[in-house]
Order: sequence, then structure tokens, then C-alpha cells
Amino acid sequence: MGLAKTGKKSDSHDRYRIATLGSHSALQILYGAKQEGFSTIAICEKGRERPYQSYKVADKIIMVDRFSETKKLQQQLLKENAILIPHGTFFEAFEMEEFEKLKVPYFGNKGILKWEADRLLQREWLKKAGLTLPKIYKKPEEIDGPVIIKFYGARGGKGFFLARSAEEFYRKIKQREARSYIIQEYIIGAPIYIHYFYSPLTNELEVMSFDKRYESNVDSIGRIAAKDQLDLGLETSYNITGNVPVVVRESLLPEIFRMGEAVVKASRTLNGNGKGIYGPFSLETVITPDLKFFVFEISARIVAGTNLYTEGSPYTALKYGEPMSTGRRVAREIKNAIKQNKLKTILN
Repeated sequence: MGLAKTGKKSDSHDRYRIATLGSHSALQILYGAKQEGFSTIAICEKGRERPYQSYKVADKIIMVDRFSETKKLQQQLLKENAILIPHGTFFEAFEMEEFEKLKVPYFGNKGILKWEADRLLQREWLKKAGLTLPKIYKKPEEIDGPVIIKFYGARGGKGFFLARSAEEFYRKIKQREARSYIIQEYIIGAPIYIHYFYSPLTNELEVMSFDKRYESNVDSIGRIAAKDQLDLGLETSYNITGNVPVVVRESLLPEIFRMGEAVVKASRTLNGNGKGIYGPFSLETVITPDLKFFVFEISARIVAGTNLYTEGSPYTALKYGEPMSTGRRVAREIKNAIKQNKLKTILN
């Protein structure tokens, strides 16, 4: 089953099922797969299945107590010719070694995963691409201006905090659970998340859409006068609660394409298979008042900001002339690979 049968000239996309964990961007992924004619599977934790039942995007729902139990479903998923589509919840549900050992065909390059999971490796990758990055402080005593402390993992900004000195850092870090972190220069500007898709079948980079995050409580604090903030003793937090659509200045698009292409090119040097990153990915950026991009991190898979565009964005409308979400674009890539007998090119 799975990859063993790919490459046959008789292959048809209706032999395969698109599967993902019921969280993060699953509604979009499953809906997009159904738009492309695939049967779909949602793997849901008990008590979290309602959206997938209500919106009828899943032809089959498999219940588990915890997402980490998905590894016990491998034989069932292989029999169903399932193809797993990863998103941020996968990297919280599994240890990296567990995820790499999953035998179910997976859309994307697993060789890239460790480069996303480790913020210092991310930085090395983005430097190889020649992008402009904020300063990283090796220890709190080096802090000489505003910084943001970011924790590792796909947890939607939970626990991030600001500091201006080592003393403030140590006071605030005591209130957080012990986790690996980086101390990063805080850049003043407009935060923009760029959603890309790179196809190894066409060797083309696509700019799919943009968003900004709606974060609690930092966005609500902005509605309170500075004096009241001080009187109340409020501290900012960056836990993501939603996403807001963005259309960028058209004059910025050439640089946005250049950055994405540089990231793809650099990714081919990161591991032995030379395939680099493909499928959806996102750059977290800040645009300064002089319109300079600082790149903070990369997500090497679909991001939740694309959920805004279930029926496509202004940019996909220009390119496709039909509804094209990032989730549907993934399904179409798989469908095209099946037609071209190149499924092994895009699956691990």
C-alpha cells in the first residue's frame, strides 16, 4: 500500500485518501481535498470532532484519545492509501523522531523538519538565503534594548514576552514553564506573514496570500491608554487567537518573490537528499517604516493564517481564476503528481 503502488500508469487520485489531524488548518485541507475529488479522513481527539462533522469536510472521522496515538493507526491508514498532510499540531503531538518514523506517506520533505523545529537552525537556513534577520542575544546579560523572548515549538506564540534588561528577563522567565527559548531583538514595524507554495513538479514559487496575527492580550492592550496600562500593571502576551487578512503594497511583491525563491534555493543545501523545501511554507516578517523586511522565522508547512482564504485570496484569484486555498493547492499538487506518475517526488 501507500508508496509501494505509486508510479503505476493506472494510478488515479480516487485510489487515495487525504488525511490530517483535526486541528489547526484541517478544515481547509480537507475541504480543498474534496474540491479536487479526494476522499478525506480526519483524525480527531475525542471532544474535538464537532467542526468536522458540522462542516462535512471529512468522509471518515477516526477518534483517538490523543493525537499522539495516530502512530497506532498506521496500518489502517496504509490500507486506506492515505496521504498525511502535516500542519502545526503534528509537531506538538509527536516527538521529532516519532514523526520521522511514521510509515504513512507524507506530503513534504521530512529532511527539513529539524530545521524548522530548532530556531537556531532556522536562523542558519535564513542566513544562507541572504535574508535580513534580527539580532539574537546569547545570554540575558547582553540585552541592551527591547527584546522578545520566543519559545521553541508550534504553540501559537504562547508564553512569548518582552524585556528591556537582564533583570526584567529573569523576573518574567520565572513565571513561565521551563522551555528552550531564544532572546531576539524586537523590531518596530508592521508584522506580515507571507504564505508561499513551491512546486517541485513545475519548479515554480507561488505567493498565495498574507495575514497578520490577532494576539491576546497584546492587541487588546493597544485599546487602553498608556497611563492606564501602567496603573494596571499590564504585561503583554502573544497567544494567537485568530488571523487578519492583509494585501500588501504591490511594489513590495518583487522582494517577496525574491525572498521566497532564496529560501527554496538555500533549503536544497540543508540535507542529503537535495530536494529542499516544497509545498506550502511561510515567512514571518516585519516591514520597517523604510520598507525593509526583517525575517523572524520560517514555518515549513501550511500555517493557520491561510485559513482566511478557504475560497482563495486576491493573489490566487489572479493566478488561477477559480477558488484556490492553500489546502486545495496541496491537493492539486498531489493530483498532478499522480497524473504524471511522480508521486514519489512529493511524498516521504
